[in-house]
Amino acid sequence: MDDEILVMGICGTYDLDSANGRMLEIMLEQCSNLGAATIVWDHGSKPLPLVGADGCWDDPNVKEFQELATKADAFILSSPEYHGTMSGVMKNSLDWLYSKHTSGKVFGLVSTLGGQPSNNTLNHMRIAARWIHGWVIPEQAAIPHIKNAFDENGNLKDASLNERVSSISTSLVESTIKLRR
Repeated sequence: MDDEILVMGICGTYDLDSANGRMLEIMLEQCSNLGAATIVWDHGSKPLPLVGADGCWDDPNVKEFQELATKADAFILSSPEYHGTMSGVMKNSLDWLYSKHTSGKVFGLVSTLGGQPSNNTLNHMRIAARWIHGWVIPEQAAIPHIKNAFDENGNLKDASLNERVSSISTSLVESTIKLRR
């Protein structure tokens, strides 16, 4: 068995040049530093159609998304919180995944908010990941006041928040390796 694991990042926005895209990038960099290979699905260049839309079942982006998910050993989900839940982009992404793509694989979760922290999005993503037979690690982060969370270099300003995000990446990689044994 190859020791390198593949972590797939799924962003809850169409633009990776967003706060959620940056959170995903930070976490995937951390996973890479821990020895994991990483890949991110870019909704901007390869949008997924809504489930049930005309022609959606044969869409080449859907097929590629599902193939990458099948190859992945673990996932990081990063979504903004809109009206108390995950974004429509994140929900639609998860709707395209089935247990045949994700069963027994590890999920790490992070959400961003414009105001006060809330666990709603984290809870909803956890439920969806469990529904498709994923293993969600207990470490998680809701990043409040996201517009003020990064310094001029794109790094998290709050050291304790940075440690928490790092603990998610570490747990994701370590848990994935343990489950592959």
